[in-house]
Amino acid sequence: MYLGTPDVAVSPLEALHAAGFDITLVVTGADRRRGRGNDLTPTPVKAAAERLAMPVSHDLDDIATCGAELGVVVAYGRLIPADLLAILPMVNLHFSLLPRWRGAAPVERAILAGDEQTGVCVMAVDEGLDTGGVYARKVVEVGDDTAAALRSRLAATGSTLLVDTLSAGLGDADPQEGEATYAHRIGAADLRLEWDRPAAELARVVRIGGAWTTFRGERIRVWDAAVAEVDSPVGSGTLEGDIVATGDGGLRLLEVQAENRRRMPTGAWRSGARPEPGERLG
Repeated sequence: MYLGTPDVAVSPLEALHAAGFDITLVVTGADRRRGRGNDLTPTPVKAAAERLAMPVSHDLDDIATCGAELGVVVAYGRLIPADLLAILPMVNLHFSLLPRWRGAAPVERAILAGDEQTGVCVMAVDEGLDTGGVYARKVVEVGDDTAAALRSRLAATGSTLLVDTLSAGLGDADPQEGEATYAHRIGAADLRLEWDRPAAELARVVRIGGAWTTFRGERIRVWDAAVAEVDSPVGSGTLEGDIVATGDGGLRLLEVQAENRRRMPTGAWRSGARPEPGERLG
């Protein structure tokens, strides 16, 4: 039995299917209304399960009668109630090196913290938030990846680790050791570019996706950026060419998106916005 919802949970499902595991049921989130026509759109996991001719449910209670021996959870998005865990043991493929970054946004938090390494764990599901013992883990270098690219690499590595671990037999889980940190959900405040911070930190905010600032009272998304040197000291947030002065160094804006506009190279945006000398981003 498999529980998952977003894109990152598709490749582990496909890997288990390709390895010959009998998946009696796939439980996923509800269909969402999207687009101008307000049509119902299935979750990525539901779409994949239907393509692979697997039974699908949106009801967690169906776990009790699905006839499975083990549940596999990958980014399902909800805690599993204790009464269901008592009926069916489960393992979770988690995208961090536990106990570091328990919770909802481990990939983004690893990047924001400047971690050089992260990884994947196959762990036992218990009543706590990612507190179960670990059956297997694999280290992955963070590099300069965006959150989307890193998440894709972790999903590929995790899919192989999951199949290998289940094929070999779970055995005993090792208790988590070390200081626990929590990967709280990313909110708008996390994504705001505060220009008095160092450029290196702001570049990491851009890498997780959705970073924003303001210009003349309107919000601007920053989709790509790089750390740059500032020739002369100016106030934080001052825009000179494509470079914004920060609390330490400068951030070169490479791709931006003004409100109600498409994404574009920063030079194209400047040609339209025509910022004045010394003008600042907020």
